[in-house]
Amino acid sequence: MNNTGTYRGLALFDLDGTLTESGPGIMKSIEAALEKQGITDYTEEQVRACVGPPLFDSFRDQFGMQPDAVIQAVKDYRERYGRVGIFENRVYDGVPEMLRMLACRGVLCALASSKPEFYVHRILEHFHLDVLFPVVAGATADERLVEKPDIIRLALKRAEPLFPGSGLQKERIWMVGDRFYDINGAEACGIRCIGVTYGYGSREELEKAGADAVADTPDEIGRILLAKLREAEDR
Repeated sequence: MNNTGTYRGLALFDLDGTLTESGPGIMKSIEAALEKQGITDYTEEQVRACVGPPLFDSFRDQFGMQPDAVIQAVKDYRERYGRVGIFENRVYDGVPEMLRMLACRGVLCALASSKPEFYVHRILEHFHLDVLFPVVAGATADERLVEKPDIIRLALKRAEPLFPGSGLQKERIWMVGDRFYDINGAEACGIRCIGVTYGYGSREELEKAGADAVADTPDEIGRILLAKLREAEDR
């Protein structure tokens, strides 16, 4: 908050590939689920592409599973992920410092992830990041709420009470993520997005999707966000 007790802006962060390098645990859990389905003919690229998007979409699109098989694969994935995979994970260097800097500069940081919300809370608590996120929005366990635009809308709804008076102004809201799903979700909600290249999406993917800015490091995310907020405040 600033010296008036209000937030200057809102930064919505994806989790996997943006705050944490979660790929090892996710990919091992996907491979375990594929093994139980008897699927062995797949590439590392297919498995890696599953980091970030909703699981139902990944099993269907990457491996051609039918609905019943997808449901079972998600159950098998979660059985391993909830025990082991969730902690085969690390926070990217510079992320905590960037989040604390933004908080000190009056930016409200919120979490908007397609990962089930109960996992999101466990991960944030495990890495002691929970105190940096007054607002958290994730998917429902039954996958009924899983699409990125819906997750972003939920995060915005939960953040709105923290912006009294003039409320949430869209020119002061940014989504930060590593995949085109984040860019598309932000666009669908009428907000801008910063793509990050150190996660699981390439610069080419992010630029093609229409990212408004691209950052190569967590520190650069902070610098871009503050610069954009100053521009908005000067208008």
